[in-house]
Amino acid sequence: MRRVLSHGSFLRFYLLLGLALCVVFFIALGGRSFIEQVRREDYREQLAALPMSLMTQQLASVPIDERETLLGDFSEQLGMQLVLRDMNDAQLGYFERSRIERGAVLVAEEPWQLRQRLPTANTSGELWVLEATFDAWSERQWQGSMVLLGEWLAAMPEEEQLAALAELRPGSWPLSLLNALPDDLTTEQQFQLTLGGVITRLVTDKLSITLLYQLPNASGGADQWLQAGPISRGDTLPLNLHLPLLVALMVVLSLIIYLIMRSIESRMARLELAATRIASGRLETRVKVESGDFLGRLGMAFNGMANQVQSLLRGQQEMIRAVSHELRTPVARIRFAVQMVEDMTDQPAIQRQLQGIDADIAELDELVDEILTYARLGGETVNGAELEMALVECRSMAERVIDTLAPLHSGQTLTLAPGPDIELLAEPRYLQRALQNLVGNACRYGKSQVVIRLWDEPRLVRIDVEDDGPGIPFDARADIFKPFARLDDSRARSSGGYGLGLSIVQKIMAGHGGSVTVDSSPALGGARFTLLIPRRDSPV
Repeated sequence: MRRVLSHGSFLRFYLLLGLALCVVFFIALGGRSFIEQVRREDYREQLAALPMSLMTQQLASVPIDERETLLGDFSEQLGMQLVLRDMNDAQLGYFERSRIERGAVLVAEEPWQLRQRLPTANTSGELWVLEATFDAWSERQWQGSMVLLGEWLAAMPEEEQLAALAELRPGSWPLSLLNALPDDLTTEQQFQLTLGGVITRLVTDKLSITLLYQLPNASGGADQWLQAGPISRGDTLPLNLHLPLLVALMVVLSLIIYLIMRSIESRMARLELAATRIASGRLETRVKVESGDFLGRLGMAFNGMANQVQSLLRGQQEMIRAVSHELRTPVARIRFAVQMVEDMTDQPAIQRQLQGIDADIAELDELVDEILTYARLGGETVNGAELEMALVECRSMAERVIDTLAPLHSGQTLTLAPGPDIELLAEPRYLQRALQNLVGNACRYGKSQVVIRLWDEPRLVRIDVEDDGPGIPFDARADIFKPFARLDDSRARSSGGYGLGLSIVQKIMAGHGGSVTVDSSPALGGARFTLLIPRRDSPV
């Protein structure tokens, strides 16, 4: 089993996800239990609100010396042991005291104990708490509460009865005064009401309970009935409890999935970074293998691929350098032999042939030099990591290039556009070689004019080389930087060059972290090559 887990990233992911779901399930179960407990406490408080609110309202409205008598009447009517205590003697905790000061009813079971403070303070500023203790809820408490409430309302004027009901906390028992009896009462129920009894009715298919009591009518006025209910049973969780639970579960599940996916994503990001670095030329980059699972095996395969690519490129560069060096020896011998033959004969025809052979030897020697430079750039410059940077005066460098190439192209006019002096941190020899290749390329294909322009920008230096030649077709601009690439139009083999000059320029720019682009010259109408060299911080 351990071997399977260590070699299966997705299996481990699914197992962790299953574990996360189990954790969420237990959290949901605990949250549901907590909400149910809160709901039960709220239900018990709402159930006890009517009798406790009725007793505290009446006790607060009578003098202190009459409260003991009233407590006795309440106790006999409701079947409860009632005690009136000072708030400081009630032995309340911090949260219980806070709740009871807000007017809530504290409920405790086995045996049932109800506590609520009186709504007003006495003249000494003391707060009183009513404690009611009994064994279990029964019809006696509900019917006694209805009788006490009815007698209390009957003792006050009719215009004050509704206001008195509004001051009570009915809790689960909505209170209302009826001027007519409900139509579905039986004769026996109506007769029981006239005798001062309390009837219990079951309303609707949910069997909601409603209590009905006829108010005593000593003055002979119109009869009134007090109705309490139907009681709200609280079958479903309220929305204000549902939403926090669902939101908490979603947050916990999202966090767990994020933590699981984060480890996988971080490993994939390291693999992506390694691939990007290798694509940019850092062939020594490798991926750290942390385990033997799927991603670990992918990392090992990636490292093997990088090793193979690096070995192939190193072998190719070594072969190019070796072949180029080996070509120099026979070329030198051929050149020496041609010079000896040239010294031994004076015939014009043979002299012309020997001069042609000498030109071909010079061309071959130049090609070997281009190949060696290309191979050396491929092996030395890796994003400029091995280039020795120095401060370069760009205008002076451009002037040196013009001084070098102008005598070789007498039919061309090489100019440097006016502008400020620009300093740049770069490899002087390679940067001058890149500019010289572009100017030489422009001289070969331009008609009569080549212009070099220098631009000093905030984060880079831009060098433009423009000519008045036929330009480069748009479709061929991406191919001219490939080694030995040639065009089929005027920039063909007959114009000179070996197809490596622009490739060397591109490698030099890559070594400096810059780039080379080509487009059309807006001033001369031919091609415009642009070198973009980013600025570097000077070494301390």
